[in-house]
Amino acid sequence: MTLTLRAGPARAEIAPARGGGLASLEVGGREALSARAGRPEGSPFDLAMNLLLPFSNRIARPFVHEGQVHALPPNLEGEPLPIHGDAFQKPWDVVSATDRAIRLRLSDGRFGPYLYEAEVTYGLARRSLVATLALTSRSACPLPFGLGFHPWFPRTSATRLRFSATGCWPQDDRHLPATAEPAPLPPDWDFSSPAPLPPGWMNVAFSGWDGEAEILQDDSAVPLRLSAPGLATLIAYSPSAEAPFLCLEPVSHPVDAHNLPGQPGLVRLAPGESLSATMTLRWEA
Repeated sequence: MTLTLRAGPARAEIAPARGGGLASLEVGGREALSARAGRPEGSPFDLAMNLLLPFSNRIARPFVHEGQVHALPPNLEGEPLPIHGDAFQKPWDVVSATDRAIRLRLSDGRFGPYLYEAEVTYGLARRSLVATLALTSRSACPLPFGLGFHPWFPRTSATRLRFSATGCWPQDDRHLPATAEPAPLPPDWDFSSPAPLPPGWMNVAFSGWDGEAEILQDDSAVPLRLSAPGLATLIAYSPSAEAPFLCLEPVSHPVDAHNLPGQPGLVRLAPGESLSATMTLRWEA
């Protein structure tokens, strides 16, 4: 079951039972986010946006925090490593719902040593969607937490991206960072001016992102401006030019930050402490 938000020409469907994710976002009958295209039906990722917590992306091996070793099990079929936490795999409860705003709660977040509660609020206006995600640690000890958003955008030959970043994390054959520090941007990954995606595989974590991005589209989809202040990593994923989607994921930390020097972007939360972030999508009338 989905819940529907409406504001003028904009319509969004929220899926509480499917990880609290966004099932669709349309403006004037055109897709703003891509739902289901190119992904297996019934997959947790055949949504328009997934919520990522208590961390984003993959963790390579047991990690050490304040002298304690913590191991996490794989949680997704076909993935040998734990990925994206567990919130996207759990049903969320509806706290409140109107035509313009919905608030959901996850009271039983539980992944390895991570115990937490979370809330997400979606607010729809005629020219914007705002999603605010928050979690509170209920773990027995301090742990490094992270979070993020995983929206799926339509991709065509006309799609262009624009955003600023200072570097990137090259990946190895397990989709993990190949370096201990960000590397300079190669020309194909410089989107400081509007540019098409590379034609082949792309799965890159950009560092030093300034929290703003544009997704430029032709008339088949809705051009968007994305804003996520405070989230300094932007992950861009699209398997090829033939794929009908791309992902731009505003997240708090790079891939496998738990095992990188200094655990960059992760936030130490003691029991009872909280972390939050907001992502806004805007479009023209």
